[in-house]
Amino acid sequence: MPFKRIAAGALVVALMIGGFILTQRTPPTPSVGPIAAASPSHRPDTSALRAGLGEVLASYRKIIVLLADETTLSRGEREAANQAGQALFHDNLARLAKLDEALDGLASSTNPMRFDAMGALLDYIESEPGLYDADRLAFRELLQSLQASVARDTTLPAIKMHKRISEDLDALAEIERNYEKEIRQIFGRFDQRAIELKRERWDDYVAHLKKLYSREQILKDYGMVLPYPAPMETSAGDAAKDEPGEIFGRGLPRKTVVFTFDDGPHRLYTDEIAAILKQYGAPAVFFNVGRNLGRLGLDGTPKLGPGAKVSRRLMADGYVLGNHSFTHAQLSRESGDALKAEIFNTDALLKAVNPDRSSLFRFPYGAHNGEGLHMLEAAHLKSVMWNIDSLDWADPVPASIAERVLREVDREGRGIILFHDIHDRAVKALPAILDRLTAEGYRFAGWDGSAFTVAKDSAKPAAKAAVQTGYGESWAVVVGVDDYAKWPRLQYAVRDAQAVSQDLVEKFGFKPDHVFTLKNGEATRSAILALFHDKLAHGVGKNDRIFVFFAGHGATRHLSSGRDLGYIVPADSDPAQFASDAIPMTEIQNIAESFDAKHVLFVMDACYSGLGLTRGGGSSTFLADNAKRIGRQMLTAGGTDQLVSDGGPNGHSVFTWTFLQALAGKGDLNGDGLITATELAAYVAPAVSAVSTQTPAFGSLPGSEGGDFVFELPAENEFLGTQTAQLSNEAIALNTKQDAARTPAPGKQIPAVIVKDLQGGEQKIMPPAAVPISRNQLAQRANDRGLQHYKEKQYAAAEAQFTEALKLRPNFALAANNLGFVYYKQEKYPEAARWFENAIKLDPSRAIAYRNLGDAHAKGGEAEKAKKAYQIYLELAPNGSGAGYVKQALEKL
Repeated sequence: MPFKRIAAGALVVALMIGGFILTQRTPPTPSVGPIAAASPSHRPDTSALRAGLGEVLASYRKIIVLLADETTLSRGEREAANQAGQALFHDNLARLAKLDEALDGLASSTNPMRFDAMGALLDYIESEPGLYDADRLAFRELLQSLQASVARDTTLPAIKMHKRISEDLDALAEIERNYEKEIRQIFGRFDQRAIELKRERWDDYVAHLKKLYSREQILKDYGMVLPYPAPMETSAGDAAKDEPGEIFGRGLPRKTVVFTFDDGPHRLYTDEIAAILKQYGAPAVFFNVGRNLGRLGLDGTPKLGPGAKVSRRLMADGYVLGNHSFTHAQLSRESGDALKAEIFNTDALLKAVNPDRSSLFRFPYGAHNGEGLHMLEAAHLKSVMWNIDSLDWADPVPASIAERVLREVDREGRGIILFHDIHDRAVKALPAILDRLTAEGYRFAGWDGSAFTVAKDSAKPAAKAAVQTGYGESWAVVVGVDDYAKWPRLQYAVRDAQAVSQDLVEKFGFKPDHVFTLKNGEATRSAILALFHDKLAHGVGKNDRIFVFFAGHGATRHLSSGRDLGYIVPADSDPAQFASDAIPMTEIQNIAESFDAKHVLFVMDACYSGLGLTRGGGSSTFLADNAKRIGRQMLTAGGTDQLVSDGGPNGHSVFTWTFLQALAGKGDLNGDGLITATELAAYVAPAVSAVSTQTPAFGSLPGSEGGDFVFELPAENEFLGTQTAQLSNEAIALNTKQDAARTPAPGKQIPAVIVKDLQGGEQKIMPPAAVPISRNQLAQRANDRGLQHYKEKQYAAAEAQFTEALKLRPNFALAANNLGFVYYKQEKYPEAARWFENAIKLDPSRAIAYRNLGDAHAKGGEAEKAKKAYQIYLELAPNGSGAGYVKQALEKL
């Protein structure tokens, strides 16, 4: 029966590491801390041990979630889950070794209360209500290690403790047997055991874990986001051939396999595996970790340890030795001398074992970068990968391991099989695999010094061309009046005008000499009209656009005909005579119609009413159709008798603040990177009304043919870092209230929005359909939205958007850095460091990513790694804006 709970494989944390710890124990040291320091009359403090058990259990559970439902995962999902799972596994090796050492120190102490302390830990393992039976298997090897330590003590309390641990181990062995016999069978109760077995199904246990963790989040925490499938991808694309310079095994003849074993040599299991292989006449490659062979002296001379004897025996029996790095580090995150040492130190040790060592190298986790491959080439080493993974590092059940390998061999038809010679499960699974493959006529290949054929990567589809709005030149008139001679003084109009001018130039590419700004006393009636009639009347072309922004007073005059006429109020207007010295909307209409420009948009941060309007609809071929139509549109802050709310964030009116937020990206309602005047109205009107008494109005002026003014959002290229400014609490509070009233999130279906027209009535407007854009552009939009969320301190939303960007574009260094910084802001420093390392791998010259990496390592207690990252930053940007900060950080380290 297939073992659904491959993830029970995660029992790796317990079921495989145990032998490794028991046989490679280091002597107790004073680092045991509170246990060693406990007073003889008080029970030793085991809080650190208890916390460590919790960390072991969390990693164990995460591996189960990663590998649950294995058969339903795609190749890419399996590879990512395996990589993250192995990283979890090796992290836990170090964690378990420390726990093992601490428990040994506790057992060896002379404190008479030491057995009470051990009992408290056993109470947790035996009867903690929140633990499932499968959870307890995570502690099996720790219990075995503790039992061996207690056995050295011949006192009566020690003998009783030894008996209690033995009973616990018997119960755990029964749990394991139950799983191996039949996964769906309900566990029986064994009342004699110290651990009382529960009646639970594995499916229930996995379902429980999935409520605690998600595969996607675990992968992301370990620096991986799975990309969306490429467009037009076919199943044939999965039949990837060997990459240049590497061997995967897909070039082998049909029904031919290669056995490989990683992470050794192990003083027990390696020899057992070699003996089994010998019975079947099967050659194999053993990829050795350098520190298991010995070390290098200060002068670089190899100093071989006991493990070297195991490797020598392998070579004497005809097996091949390969290089698996010195410390089993993830070499894709290493560079320079550190990367070189991982490769060449082990090579030196292998040569000391036997000068005829092979030229084969396997990257830990299969993870490498370009620099690593270049180093292998320089060292005349060959990268060997695999296409069949036994998952023996994650699955404790030999029958399940064998079944998986045989299933994958059947599917692949040939290949290189990955095992590990540091687990007894691999020893137990190997005979069943060899029996079946031999019976089915498979041949077992060995390394003879020649390479397999490698196929080049298939070409990637070309990206679509960027969208173009079709404008020639861009022009603007920006007016802001605070200091009126005879009207009430305003506070923020000039600041509003300055902010809009800055956005037009810096964000949307308007030429500075094409943006005409009038402030306060400059904004007389004659000066404003002169800009329209003189500056713009003669220089504007038919494919140009004109943007007009006015921040100041507005007024409404009630005509004898019963209709209203709106005015904008210049600086020199007299309230008693505004009908003659203000500028009526009829004149604005005439000006708009006189322009040769394709599209004109008036945005008036003033309240008035009185203007006829027409309205056009959207189209799925929006840009092409829009380029053919004249557009004359207006968006106003409010209607008759409404006061402009002048108390928005950062010294802006509420209307202009909302308008600027829309231009920052919130107005891109359909997520296509374009903000139309219609989208601006659909965002701004309900957002302003939600936080003020204003009801913004929008419409097309007479003479308009349905054209829509368009802003094309530029790509945000900011790498998040400590220098990135976030919004004030006041701004965040206002945005939060406005967003509650906004239309659906970008990319979702957009309903019609009810907005006031310029006569005071109501209208429904529908933003245009999204323009089709490439995956890279969609990724950029997601990154930009993530940046907006970050500035609003919405970290979960920012994380989701940066993740989306990486799914769309896996090589997006900007999004990788920004995702890392979101982790950093949440004090998740190891996770942040992984993403900064990813960003550096994608863009090694990006200085700020090294600064961020240094900060993450410094906060995470990795001082040496922090120094290295900071030093690289200073090499890349010695005079950068962050150089002073980095120098101070180095001094603190």
